[in-house]
Amino acid sequence: MTDKRIEKVFTRDEKVEAVFITKKENVRYLSNFKGDESFLLLTRDKKKYLLTDFRYVEQAKKEASEFEIIDYKGKLYEAILDILSQNHINSLYFEGYNLTFSTFSDMKEKIGDRIYPLSFSIDEIRAVKDEEEIELIKRAVEITDKAFEHILKFIKPGVTENEVVAELNHFILKNGAKGFSFEPIVASGKRSSLPHGTATNKKIEYGDVVTIDFGCNFDGYMSDMTRTIFVGKPDDSMIRIYNIVKEAQQKAEEFIKEGIKCLEVDKIARDYIGSFGYMDKFGHSLGHGVGLEIHELPRLSPKSEAILKENMVVTVEPGIYLKEVGGVRIEDLVVVKKNGCEILTGSTKEIIIL
Repeated sequence: MTDKRIEKVFTRDEKVEAVFITKKENVRYLSNFKGDESFLLLTRDKKKYLLTDFRYVEQAKKEASEFEIIDYKGKLYEAILDILSQNHINSLYFEGYNLTFSTFSDMKEKIGDRIYPLSFSIDEIRAVKDEEEIELIKRAVEITDKAFEHILKFIKPGVTENEVVAELNHFILKNGAKGFSFEPIVASGKRSSLPHGTATNKKIEYGDVVTIDFGCNFDGYMSDMTRTIFVGKPDDSMIRIYNIVKEAQQKAEEFIKEGIKCLEVDKIARDYIGSFGYMDKFGHSLGHGVGLEIHELPRLSPKSEAILKENMVVTVEPGIYLKEVGGVRIEDLVVVKKNGCEILTGSTKEIIIL
């Protein structure tokens, strides 16, 4: 599988003779190595090197068995120069968008003028998932759905937002996740109007709207979902808003398919919400890609001209947020298909009143 991924790198630009990979997620994607502080050097003639230090040598030999593992012993640039010399490589391309200026300056000083930034990002290649990746994301989604079902039995008046997070964390770890894919959002009452309202010691009260946005990391791949629930009888206005958000999301999901511009999908949901007078209450993008990172390409935003491709995995998460009142967001994770999308998130979107 990794060979096919590496091939995509070299087919993107015929000038690339060799490439130096520094971003952790891209090292994982192209080698299956899951450790830290390690690098790849790949050549067009299919030489594959993984440069690491003593701490990760044995792990690298197991996880990236098709690579030549080099313990660079703190002399990274000397190891790179040796590889370039052995393979008669004249130019080395690197992930310019991932390097700090100081690291680039150091590289240039040690390696010379034969280094060039890639004309594209590996992240663009990663935006389209293969079958193995989709299966891992599905496992992460499955744990997240089960965790949501579990937490509904835990939430009640008097429980704090932080206690909800702690219970979710305990559940996902017990069920095979490595941990959360990002810091969860649990925002109750008026705090639910905060799109990124991370949990506090606020106690959930009868009558509260509660927004729960979380996901888990399963073997390096992420999930992401949001549901808004009600503890006790909700205000009629919040029920109305909930239904608007739910319908906006459904319309966007029905519109998604290969070949559609990301901004067009965003517009479907945004225009529907705007038709009820809430355009300025939906201030964030409709969604984003998910994979080895929780925020990846593509972006479902009003500014994104990117075209959806089959097997991209994206969130669809419209919301309405009323300051000092409350908010509603509903989020699914979906896989783009040729003629539609597959909704991975299985948790109900019907109104939940606890």
